[in-house]
This record gives sequence, structure tokens and C-alpha cells, in this order.
Amino acid sequence: MTRTFDEINDKIRSGQVAVFTAEEVVAMAREQGVKKAFEKADVVTCATFGMMCSSGAFLNFGHSDRRIRMTDIRLNNVECSGGLAAVDTYIGGTQGSVDRPMEYGGAHVIEALIRGEKVRLEAKSYGTDCYPRKYAEAYIGLEDLNQAYLYNPRNGYQNYNAATNTSNREIYTYMGTLLPNCGNVTYSSAGELSPLLKDPHLRTIGMGTRIFLGGAQGRVVWEGTQYCRNVVEYEDGGYDFAGATIAVAGDMKQMNARYIRAAVMQKYGITMFVGLGIPMPVLDEDLMHDLSRPNSELYTQFVDYSTGKLAMPKLGRVSYAQLRSGSVELNGRMVRTSPLSSLFMAREIAALLKEWIQNGRFYLQQPVEMFPEKREFRPLNAKGE
Repeated sequence: MTRTFDEINDKIRSGQVAVFTAEEVVAMAREQGVKKAFEKADVVTCATFGMMCSSGAFLNFGHSDRRIRMTDIRLNNVECSGGLAAVDTYIGGTQGSVDRPMEYGGAHVIEALIRGEKVRLEAKSYGTDCYPRKYAEAYIGLEDLNQAYLYNPRNGYQNYNAATNTSNREIYTYMGTLLPNCGNVTYSSAGELSPLLKDPHLRTIGMGTRIFLGGAQGRVVWEGTQYCRNVVEYEDGGYDFAGATIAVAGDMKQMNARYIRAAVMQKYGITMFVGLGIPMPVLDEDLMHDLSRPNSELYTQFVDYSTGKLAMPKLGRVSYAQLRSGSVELNGRMVRTSPLSSLFMAREIAALLKEWIQNGRFYLQQPVEMFPEKREFRPLNAKGE
């Protein structure tokens, strides 16, 4: 037996759809088997709430009475791109402010706008005949903008490293503070709830997929930057897969600041937590087999972050069940683990998305184009220190 997107959407329309979160189908498959779980579930909701540094927003300010072609743009003293049209800009989530680059940045501006606050716009220009104005200043909120949409070039990493530090000094990274001599391990994944972990071959995710993004409905708009595919199945039945990413977009005016949060990583800088949820149509039993994999069968790699090199040393594999336990064995001793993503929020998003589908507020979108099986990752051949 198989299902189609159209058949599942018909069930949503009629109120007969059976929706479960990824954790619920993991438990169902463990108790009743994969075949039974497939027969019962039409849709499985997956979610994550973690740091997604490659995020930002396109904004359109509208024209002032004397027009200006904005070339130097700041919002709350955070520099934005002036290389678009006259009054368009892109603000990067990790861009630090001019005066407090390690404490406040683009993510804070984006969160403030979604929260309903006003931010200070300052724009300069060299002036032209059709855009004579050379300076503009205003306080603006989302309601003042013509368009404001989150556009994140790389979100939803399929899998991420478990980070540690083999050096004899404490280091500060986007994976948090790492203690010397493998004194701790950090990781960032919702494990068995994480969307691209549960559909490792991207059978249901592609261009056009409708998603939960920041509390609103958004879309997958392209493969994410640094996209590649690497799926390994071990003899013991465990999966280790990594590399796939997605570019996503959504309307900030529909979002909720509960699901878009600015953050500061000590001695690293600004980042942004993004709430992301993806509903998986249960097309066949093979897909349910992947959807029902528990944390004990989902693996990542211990990676040493102390070298600063592209090819960071790998120290072995570890399951998300082990990471979630609070401590793991590394180099012959037990080491404390801590998550950088929020399982609590991922569960909330998966449950909310389930509710939307059950209530007919969210329909599944079959991708208009699938993403490639292979994509070569090209490193930068750079000079300098």
C-alpha cells in the first residue's frame, strides 16, 4: 500500500487525517511494529529549534517624499546590505552592530521587529538626479514596511557534529564553550524529532515544501548553501547522515517571536534560534521505517574543534540516545554532554504543527523539484592568516 500527497490532503480537508509527532511514531513502531505504524499514520510532524546562523531578512522601506537610493543602511546601528534596489535591504542575523559587535546584532533587530517593536533606520546616499536625497532617518516597525520576509540560505542541517576540544586550553565556538582535554561535549539536534534526520533521502522535502517557520507557514525555496549528501548505514542498523541543508523563506509579519530568538555565544558573537517544523507524508512503509528510527539508531560524530582547520579530526561516533543521557564515554572516560538546541521547543513546534494539520489550517505541498543526490562541496582556496 502507498499514499499520495493528494490523498493525504483530501483526508485533511475531510477531517479524517491521522497525524502523529515523530516521537509518537517512534513509540508506536517500538510497541506495534513499523507495518502497523504505517497503517495508522498519514502524516508525521518533525521539528527543531536551534541556532541557524545562516539566516536573515529582506526588507522594503518604501520611498520617502524626496527619493533616496540607500547605499549605507543601518538598523539599530547594525549594518545592512545597500547593494540591492533603492530602498530594499538584507540584514544578516549574525551581523554585529557597529558599537557592540559581540553583544547585539541582526538577529536582535529581526526579533525586535517580529515582537512589534520599532527600530531606528539610518540611511545615507551619494545622491543622483532621480534619487536626490542623501540622508534619511526614521523609526520603523513591521507595520511600516511594505515587505519583510525571513530568507535563510542555510537552515535545518540534516545532522551536526558533537563538539569537543582536545587542546589544553578552553575555547569559545559557535558550539559553545568547550573545556580543555575533552572536558565536555556539546551537540545541536532534536534527534528523532529533527526533520532532515527522519527523511534522510529527502523523499518528501524539496523546492516548494510547505513548512512551519518562526510561527508561520513558510516554504523551502532551494537547497541550502553547503548542501551535500552523505548517508552511511552501519551493520548494527544505525544511521549516520549529514550534509543536506535547506534554504527557507516566510513572511515575518505572520511570525511569532517565541519561535525566532536572538542569542549571543560567549566570545563568538551573534546567532539566531529558528523554529522549524516539517510535516512528512507517510507515503509507504519504507518511509515509515526511517520516520520511526529512535535516537538509539541515529548517530553523529565526535569532532575536535580545537584545530580551526576545515578537516576537523573525528574521534568516533555517538548516538543521540547516548548524548541525551547527559554523559558519554570519550577517550576512555565519561564526559558531560549538553544540548545547544531546545528539545522542549522542538516538541512544542511538532505538536503545534500536528494541531494545524488536524484542524485543516495546514496542507502538505508536494515538492515542485527534488534536490540532487550528489553535490560537491568546494572549499575556499585562500591566502592569508
